[in-house]
Amino acid sequence: MSTHAKRERLLLAELLEAAGPEAPTLCEGWRTRDLAAHIVVRERRPDAAGGIFVKQLAGRIDRVMREYTDKPYEELIRLIRTGPPRFSPWSMRQIDELVNTVEFYVHVEDVRRAQVDWSPRPLDQVFSDVLWSRVERGARVAGRKSPVGLVLRRPDGRTVVARKGTPAVTVTGEPGELMMFLLGRQDSATVEVDGDKEAAARLQGSKQLGL
Repeated sequence: MSTHAKRERLLLAELLEAAGPEAPTLCEGWRTRDLAAHIVVRERRPDAAGGIFVKQLAGRIDRVMREYTDKPYEELIRLIRTGPPRFSPWSMRQIDELVNTVEFYVHVEDVRRAQVDWSPRPLDQVFSDVLWSRVERGARVAGRKSPVGLVLRRPDGRTVVARKGTPAVTVTGEPGELMMFLLGRQDSATVEVDGDKEAAARLQGSKQLGL
């Protein structure tokens, strides 16, 4: 049985292939070619991928990213489809599911939602619950960067407090939409934002959210 991460991986490769190398994405400054290179570098160049998180390594990852964006786009798509090398820990199913489920889901939506005619993608209940569990685990990390108190709520009423404080804003939506919101895609997330108007505006305009 394929995992959620594998399903999203194949969907991402399909969308990138269909869009071509110069299509827009929700990742600021990135076209589809840049996003494809990011995925490949993240999985196949651990010597450089640390620059995603460590500022001191940013120069190295910038050089490696340029190297990979210069590769034929078709090769990048092939490498995304086939995944990391067999000897890589990331090729293990459990690790793939842990580190790539949200990564690929969000990047699928980065490609889809950059198109003018996009519409919300219905997710099955099992996948929604998986994403909700990730929202619950990551809420407080992302919430530390929120400029206001932040509560996340599913339509069925389940909630998680991302940041305590007043004024507080409640963001309601399906788990996938809440994940997009938490990861800085507020403008494209299909959610309802309730609370003090000024606080809600500050939250919507914040560029600091992100896990």
